[in-house]
Amino acid sequence: MLSKFIQQLRKKHNLTQEFLASEIGVSRPTYMQIEQGERDLTITEARKLAEIFGIPFDIFLQGKEGAKTIVEVKSGKKHTQKKEPEIRISVPQEKVDKFRQILLYILKKVGGKPNVGMTVLYKLLYFIDFDYYEKYEEQLMGLVYLKNHHGPTPLLFENLIDDMTKKGDVEAAKSKFYQYPQIKYLVNPAIEPDLSILNGQEQKHIDWELERLSDLTANQLTELSHKDVPWISAENGKPLDFESVFYRTPETSVREYDNTDED
Repeated sequence: MLSKFIQQLRKKHNLTQEFLASEIGVSRPTYMQIEQGERDLTITEARKLAEIFGIPFDIFLQGKEGAKTIVEVKSGKKHTQKKEPEIRISVPQEKVDKFRQILLYILKKVGGKPNVGMTVLYKLLYFIDFDYYEKYEEQLMGLVYLKNHHGPTPLLFENLIDDMTKKGDVEAAKSKFYQYPQIKYLVNPAIEPDLSILNGQEQKHIDWELERLSDLTANQLTELSHKDVPWISAENGKPLDFESVFYRTPETSVREYDNTDED
């Protein structure tokens, strides 16, 4: 039943009824009727919800999420074929290790700020990665980011943060920033990031990004990411292309280009 499917998706993405009601242009009581199966969605409302959850419209109407994306660390093991459709992305172990230390570093520096929840972290990681590629034409973390309604989502984040939580490196805590629910990640005081994995240029770049972006709200960072060519040019639910940073507009570009013509 589509009403239960929508409710499951809302809870999975940690969204409120108020938020979704405002996004599709109805009151909260009306939205509650939708989740309770007492009111049918209009086509426009259904399309908006499908976009928010990053699901193709025809798949959404079937009450399905489509192909599941599986992230795995590269190893020599073979994987049995699954019956359900899935997209499998392999990540080198060294990339996972570097991301772990950078995430610890970011959380140590700005994780305690009241505005920094999971959504803000997603955007900080995105701009750190894509801005670095634009400036230096090489990858810092080189994570896979998917396009969804709220902006770029780092694919490896959920797997890694779950592992770090289980190991006691970080603690997940539910809180609110103004009226919006958020999940914060607090680093175990006994844990220190290994900065030997970063060179001076990389650490300087991360510090620069945190200085200019970490005080922005989730809505401000989402709006900024929605103006960025990598997000604009990607298909919903598909990876963003690092090469598209070279087509950025002045509003989001961070590189100083030499526009003088050579003879």
